[in-house]
Amino acid sequence: MTRQTIRLTAAQALVRWLSVQMNEDGERFIEGVWAIFGHGNVAGMGEALHGIGEKLPTWRGQNEQTMAHAAIAYAKQKRRRKAMAVTSSIGPGATNMVTAAALAHVNRLPVLLIPGDIFANRRPDPVLQQIEDFDDGTVSANDCFRPVSRYFDRIMRPEHLLTALPRALRVMTDPANCGPVTLAFCQDVQSEAWDWPVAFFEPRIWRIRRPEADASEVEDAIRMIRAAKAPVIVSGGGVLYSGAEQVLADFARRHDIAFVETQAGKGANPASDDLNFGSPGVTGSDCANRLCAEADLVIGVGTRFQDFTTGSWTLFRNDSCHLLSINLHGYDASKHGAVGVVGDAKLTLERISLGLGGYRAPAPDKGSRAAWLETVKAVTAAPADEQVNMLPSDAQVIGAVQRVATDDTVAMCAAGTMPGALQVLWQSARNGYHMEYGYSCMGYEVAGSMGIRLADPSKEVICFVGDGSYMMANSELATAVMMRVPFTVVLTDNRGYGCINRLQQECGGAEFNNMYKDSNIEDQPEIDFVAHAASMGAHAEKALGIADFEARIVAARGRTKPTVIVIDTEAVSGTGAGGYWWDVAVPQVGGPERLEKARAHYNTNRALQRLMN
Repeated sequence: MTRQTIRLTAAQALVRWLSVQMNEDGERFIEGVWAIFGHGNVAGMGEALHGIGEKLPTWRGQNEQTMAHAAIAYAKQKRRRKAMAVTSSIGPGATNMVTAAALAHVNRLPVLLIPGDIFANRRPDPVLQQIEDFDDGTVSANDCFRPVSRYFDRIMRPEHLLTALPRALRVMTDPANCGPVTLAFCQDVQSEAWDWPVAFFEPRIWRIRRPEADASEVEDAIRMIRAAKAPVIVSGGGVLYSGAEQVLADFARRHDIAFVETQAGKGANPASDDLNFGSPGVTGSDCANRLCAEADLVIGVGTRFQDFTTGSWTLFRNDSCHLLSINLHGYDASKHGAVGVVGDAKLTLERISLGLGGYRAPAPDKGSRAAWLETVKAVTAAPADEQVNMLPSDAQVIGAVQRVATDDTVAMCAAGTMPGALQVLWQSARNGYHMEYGYSCMGYEVAGSMGIRLADPSKEVICFVGDGSYMMANSELATAVMMRVPFTVVLTDNRGYGCINRLQQECGGAEFNNMYKDSNIEDQPEIDFVAHAASMGAHAEKALGIADFEARIVAARGRTKPTVIVIDTEAVSGTGAGGYWWDVAVPQVGGPERLEKARAHYNTNRALQRLMN
């Protein structure tokens, strides 16, 4: 029997195949493709994307890295149920995406990266923008993607796609190994024709499975929880991706175990839940850190126990403390000597709860939670009358947004002062928080806001970005204007890298090369951020104080394009509340008295670090 075939270029076959890959809801898994064309992809991928049309939409961005940021934010907001692809030319267009690949890898988020590559036939050798390895003829610039991709392949023949594409989607829909996939697509192969099996293009549904934990591991967890006198739950990003928000809240309520939320897990359950004690660690609440310090059992659910969460492993101070970790990946489940339960968060919590029956832990001290909320209210309050001529703090800016926020508001950020300030102070509604803090990539904010809004147009997205991060990458603001994707950018201008300047001083260093005033420059910059944002088509304005700022946040809700609200802030204060130690190594020798004091403080805290056992 003759097999039915269709003659297509490799690029045409790739986009046709992607257009019929579906998720469990019957929607395209790859929603569309972000593209900037160059000589390495315009003839092959460019022609193919034009031909497929709205069956696989193409969007044009301004920078390959930020296009990928938008795609990653989209996948995060969709809870990994849908994703996007990004294509670039060979050379700098490709390596621009390496940072985004690392961001997706750290955060366990799916994105399909399709950079152009060298000629497989090697006729024009070296081709424009080719990196030549003097000892290895197989190397190209795209090999940079290998350590930051969950799956990497180089497409050197059209038929390679028959295996590479299913492998790519397998990784992107794998709950444990999910992450970025790179298909380095040789530019001559993109345009090469081949006779493809028609059956290859039949629609396929990709289901995200829910692995069940081993029965013996569940029994171990039940025994540990029953034996605990002061357990606490650390709720991580895996709770969101499992859809286990309500199950975790019910588990906490049924067994009277308080929970704290990591940066990735914050917003899984609302701050109004009286068992939600806020966030732990470096940027944590007083009540959460007290709870963790006293805990004899830390129950991690979908968290990788990053150093901010654990206070660089000084937070869990109880000598009797043990670590129980529920995670989809054995690598994360066994960190720091944890007793691991490898399985889906939702199913695992349900099974453990069933086994615990009517067990209830000793009630947590809800008075400490109430006291903390009063502290938050105080530090985020609007300035008093006598302070009206003073610049507001970042905490006061957060308070202003908080007072006008709704249940549909999503606070988002990535780097600088605001991630820590938001984690400790922002009182999130359910699913009202989107933070990229696995890689903490400056420049994610504007593009990420666009990705969030594309994923869920019902949400009001408030992007908190400092002047430093805004200067890193802001060009997708123009893309959002062109696509009529509205969101609100809160641009806090403290005239430099205020967050790192404070850290520099805390580590005993002098103010150096962070604030413009402390940098080796001839003229102090006077950057007109309002004019800059307006030049890209955004609605841009400057707030004159906190009350004016609040009114402008509300007014932005009726617009159909991005709004940028600039507000000057002071750079000296931190959040004024919460916090914990963070291991940033201090020089062991040299320096003035301030460095000696910082070193003594560092040595005191480092002595408290411990591995779990």
